[in-house]
Amino acid sequence: MLEIVFNEISAAEMSQMGTMEQLDLLDQFHVKKDDLEHLDGDKFGVIERDNKKLYRFRTKDWRIYFEVKDGAVIVHRVFHKGTLSDFLFRSKMPVAEDEALAQSKHFWKLIDEGRKAKRL
Repeated sequence: MLEIVFNEISAAEMSQMGTMEQLDLLDQFHVKKDDLEHLDGDKFGVIERDNKKLYRFRTKDWRIYFEVKDGAVIVHRVFHKGTLSDFLFRSKMPVAEDEALAQSKHFWKLIDEGRKAKRL
């Protein structure tokens, strides 16, 4: 497994959850190199833009967006699925979730904020 590092934004997003919900999410969020080499589409996905690769981990009601850098998983954002569903519904994008996000300037702005945030 790879080391998981949260930045201050993703840590703040996690802290808004209840303790048991946090523990449940962290219990499910394991990333191995093999997971990233053989994406299953359901649990793990990839979003690419400008030669940058961002991975998505999906479980129950949560989506975790991260990149792999220097042998570590850097978590940029943690979103409730309702947030993304609302975004997709309002945007009226008739494509898959990952494809829609790859085209969204707003989404990449949120990710860039996470990339620039201090790591904890």
